[in-house]
Amino acid sequence: MYKIMAKTKNMPKQEWLMLRKNGIGGSDAGAVCGFNPYVSPIEVYDSKMCDGTNEEVPDNEAMREGRDLEDYVAKRFMEASGLKVRRSNAMYASIEYPFMIADVDRLVTGRNDGIIGLECKTASPYSVEKWKDGNIPAHYIMQCYHYMAVLGAKSWYIAVMIYGREFKYIELKRDEDIIQSLIRVEENFWNNHVMKKIMPEPDGSKAADSFINNHFSESKEGFSIPLIGFDEKLQKREELSDLISQLDTEKKKIEQEIKAYMNEAEYAENENFLVSWKNSISNRIDTKRLKAEMPDVYERFLNPVRSRRFLIKAV
Repeated sequence: MYKIMAKTKNMPKQEWLMLRKNGIGGSDAGAVCGFNPYVSPIEVYDSKMCDGTNEEVPDNEAMREGRDLEDYVAKRFMEASGLKVRRSNAMYASIEYPFMIADVDRLVTGRNDGIIGLECKTASPYSVEKWKDGNIPAHYIMQCYHYMAVLGAKSWYIAVMIYGREFKYIELKRDEDIIQSLIRVEENFWNNHVMKKIMPEPDGSKAADSFINNHFSESKEGFSIPLIGFDEKLQKREELSDLISQLDTEKKKIEQEIKAYMNEAEYAENENFLVSWKNSISNRIDTKRLKAEMPDVYERFLNPVRSRRFLIKAV
């Protein structure tokens, strides 16, 4: 069972962003499960804890196109499937699990066999492999199952337009095992992290790395704390670093052998591999010469970047 939290038609964006803090939404689900390569659980946690002033991310071109083309994807879906869809203009919440909320793209109309929805996506041609042979990126799958969980839907369609390449749609049928597992993960995240204000553990992802570096971007000069409970992990890190170094050397050795074999050839190929070693020109500014010969120009275009260097050494 579900309820309507709010009508979202003509709702100001800042009010909509604040409303999302009341629970875990469909776009959060994949990240909370650790399936989203672009968003970490730590970022979802931070978005629920902040006051909303830092959550509005400026549009990039991909975000703008995805939003503007949502109508187009929905129309293509109707043409291809023969089904009719409409906007819901509402944010929903599960009655049994009120921390699970949903703001869906479209709902299928004209049927009497229960709720069915549609998620609209756009993708670049470079992402075509992720959608090949009926595959769907895992975080989008979790998004659709999240909506099924909130609205009690029997299935959910996902339609994708891959720019200049193809349009396709896939129906995901309700799967109670997946839905119950998703509910457990989200319930744990909400109750043990958001409600208790305890940040999730880092997961080693690039998204988590980016968030931590940005969130803790400045140190207090001279401030030191005792390093407690990390000896075993730091020892393991040293072992992993040595192994990575050995593997990297082995990898480079193979590359060097192939380069020596190719000599002046641009390409080498067989039935399994194609290797290219082509000429390339990169235009780079000689900063040492610029500083020496035109120091005023060098100073004018100098752009200091603040960051924190992370170093570990055994003592």
